[in-house]
Amino acid sequence: MTGTLCTSGKAILKKGEGRTIKAGGAWVFDNEIARTEGTFADGEIIAVEDFDGYFMGWGFYNSASKIRIRMLARRREEPIDEGFIRQRVRDAWNYRKQVIDTSSCRVIFGEADWLPGLVVDKYEDILVVESLALGIDRLKLMILDELKAALAEDGIKVRGIYERSEAPVRKKEGMQPHKGFIGPEFDPNVEITENGVRYLVNVAEGQKTGFFLDQKLNRLAMQRLCHGKRVLDCFTHMGTFALNAGYAGASEVTGLDISSYAVEQARANAVRNHLEDRVHFRCADVLDELPKLNEAGEKYDVVILDPPAFTKSREATKNAIRGYREINIRGLRLVEDGGYFASCSCSHFMTEELLAKTIAEAARTAHKRLRQVEFRTQAPDHPILWGADDSYYLKFFIFQVREER
Repeated sequence: MTGTLCTSGKAILKKGEGRTIKAGGAWVFDNEIARTEGTFADGEIIAVEDFDGYFMGWGFYNSASKIRIRMLARRREEPIDEGFIRQRVRDAWNYRKQVIDTSSCRVIFGEADWLPGLVVDKYEDILVVESLALGIDRLKLMILDELKAALAEDGIKVRGIYERSEAPVRKKEGMQPHKGFIGPEFDPNVEITENGVRYLVNVAEGQKTGFFLDQKLNRLAMQRLCHGKRVLDCFTHMGTFALNAGYAGASEVTGLDISSYAVEQARANAVRNHLEDRVHFRCADVLDELPKLNEAGEKYDVVILDPPAFTKSREATKNAIRGYREINIRGLRLVEDGGYFASCSCSHFMTEELLAKTIAEAARTAHKRLRQVEFRTQAPDHPILWGADDSYYLKFFIFQVREER
C-alpha cells in the first residue's frame, strides 16, 4: 500500500458540538455531525471540520457505529501513510521501553497510543491483538508488520500472532467477533515471568488476551505487605496476587475464584513457582464464601479484592455500586485489626471518587477505620490519555484497617 490513506471525504460538525475532541478526546458521536461531503466508504479516513470550516483532524468513519469517527491525527498537513503508521508503532514501543519491563507488556493501547480501537499485548515472543473498530481493522496487518520490524531491531523475533477480537463491541462496529491465528499456527502456551513470579499463559483460551498485564505494578506493591502474613486473595483468576504474596514470603495464602479452569491454572502456577505448600486455591463464589469465613471466625492479615467489572455501562452503575459495597463490607470484616486491605475496580464507569465513596460506606457498615496507604492505577504500559476518559479504568486502593476506636 503506497501513498496517502486519507480520502477526499469530510464530516462537518454541528455548531456547538465537538466538545469532546476539542478537550483532547478521540471520538465524534453520530449526533454531533451536521453532514458529510465527498465519496468514501465505512472504515476509511476522512477530514473532520467544525461548523465554521476549522480543520479538526483526520479520523476513521463508520456509519454503523454511534462512535461515528475515531480520531487518528489532528494536523491537516500530516500525511497519513505507511510512514505515519510506522512512526505511531515505533513511538508506542519506544515509550514502553522507557516505562515498563517489556518482556511481557501492552505494546499498543488504542486511543492512548493514537491508534484507536487496537490493542496489542506482547507475551515474550508472542503477540496477541484485539481489534475493536472497523477503520483500524483495515490497517491491522500493516500495523503488526511494522511492530514486528520494530521488535526485530531490538533482537526480538516474534514466534507468532494470535487474534482475540471477541468483544461484543465489534457488533456495534458492524463486525463479527473473531479469534484465531494470524499467520502460521504455533503452540499458544507461553511461560512469562512477572515480578519474579512465573506463569503459563494460554493466549488462545485465557481471559481477554490471556493475562491481566495492567495489575503488574499493583501486584508488586502488595509484595511489600505480605511477608510472614496470612493472605486472602479474592477473585484470584490465575492466582496472580496470591502468588505474588507467596513469592514475597507470606506464611499462608488462600485464593478464591468461581472458575474451576482458573483455579486449575492457579494451582499449576503455584507448583511452577514451588509455592504449593503455602499458596492454596479453592473454587468458590466469593460473595457466598466470605460470609462463611466470617461466621467461622477466620481473620487475615491481608485481604485483596480484585473483582471483575461489575458494570460495563453507565446505566448499570447503580447496581454495580451495590455489588462493590457488599463485597467490600464482607472483605473488610475478615481483616485483622492493623491488617491491610486492597480493593479495586476495573470499570471505567466506576470512577475513583465513586469507588472511594463506596468503600467508605462499606467501612462504616463494617465498623472499620481506614488509613489509606496508597492509591494506584493501571501500569504505565496502559497509559491514561487525558481527554479520552475510557483509557482510565483501573483504580486500586490499599488501606490499613483498624477497629473503630
